[in-house]
Amino acid sequence: MNSVEGLLTQIQGLSSTASDVLSLQNVLKQADESLHAESTRLLPFLDQLDPSKHSLGYLYFLEACTAGPVTTESASSFVLIIARFISSCVAEQIRLAPDKFISVCKRFKDQVLLLEEPLRGVAPMLTAVRKLQSSTEHLTTLHPEFLLLCLLAKCYKTGLSILEEDIFEVDQPRDLYLYCYYGGMICIGQKCFRKALELLHNVVTAPMSTINAIAVEAYKKYILVSLIHHGQLSTSLPKYASGVAQRNLKSLCLSYIELANSYNNGKIADLETYVQANMEKFGSDNNLGLVKQVVSSIYKRNIQRLTQTYLTLSLQDIANTVQLNSPKEAEMHVLQMIQDGEIYATINQKDGMVRFLEDPELYKTCEMIEHIDLSIQRLMTLSKKLTVMDELISCDPLYLGKAGRERQRFDFDDFDSVPQRFNI
Repeated sequence: MNSVEGLLTQIQGLSSTASDVLSLQNVLKQADESLHAESTRLLPFLDQLDPSKHSLGYLYFLEACTAGPVTTESASSFVLIIARFISSCVAEQIRLAPDKFISVCKRFKDQVLLLEEPLRGVAPMLTAVRKLQSSTEHLTTLHPEFLLLCLLAKCYKTGLSILEEDIFEVDQPRDLYLYCYYGGMICIGQKCFRKALELLHNVVTAPMSTINAIAVEAYKKYILVSLIHHGQLSTSLPKYASGVAQRNLKSLCLSYIELANSYNNGKIADLETYVQANMEKFGSDNNLGLVKQVVSSIYKRNIQRLTQTYLTLSLQDIANTVQLNSPKEAEMHVLQMIQDGEIYATINQKDGMVRFLEDPELYKTCEMIEHIDLSIQRLMTLSKKLTVMDELISCDPLYLGKAGRERQRFDFDDFDSVPQRFNI
């Protein structure tokens, strides 16, 4: 144990300046194996370190302490220790050992789940994400862990806080898949279907050499959310989706494709019959709630179609056309759609007539102009970033070598952006 006590002394003496911390990093790397050998005896030594001053050394000790199996009893104390460390640690120090910080945070997530208290992990994990990020454009391995805790704790609004940030830097492809998949589920929980579609679309169209389970599950939810939000589904994936996805996703999600086909026919009875016949399949996929929303949304879609044909219509006629049970039920659907901004209409309850109106938005209020201006600024920023990324890729030797080998597969125009000096 003398070596551990000597290491403690070095940690306490080499945590003041940036140069000292870099020297300490080399010392800790050399001592890492011996720390793991003494892992069962290290916990008392943590009391001699201040996580706000000795963050790097504390991280090495804490990672070694939590490396072994953890019981429910020990998880309770470790959760408190790790949460305190995450809150207090210095970002500049823990970024010198990101793998160890990620490992500790993942074990923290496992421990709060072992205790069946995911809510306890939400705030500390968000803090961990912020401290590990080099910028808000950086997607870390902890993003999916944070979103999973938000899902399990039903803290959807907290999860949304990181989903509006534009991501340009990704550590691992799997992180992007899980981030977009969990993020899509959080948006579904908040009824933010437009954002959910965007995230699920990213999973389905992301580059992949082999089909993976995350993409398959994302495509199932993508189909359902498309029907709920748009009232239709395009069964062809965009050209930029990988060949693997183009060839396999539809065949692996046939029951959902057939559901979309039944939905597109507009016959509610046929849709309900199909759902009833495949109830077990949708339930085993944990998509039954979404499927029920799909069935409910077909009434809305049929009402929206009526607005394109009629100026006025009685509630009784709406109920008959949309296959609702009564004018009262039709009135409830119309009122809800008016409240949600899905249609513009007025109801004369005296004679039971509905008058359909044009969209009242004239796009000239101060709020709308400000919204449009912010959108334009964001698009300009994204355009500049894409231009820079395109130039970097165009000069990348690996890309140029691959493009040269596959030149016959592309049109000449595809090579216009390649600088002349790199032509092959």
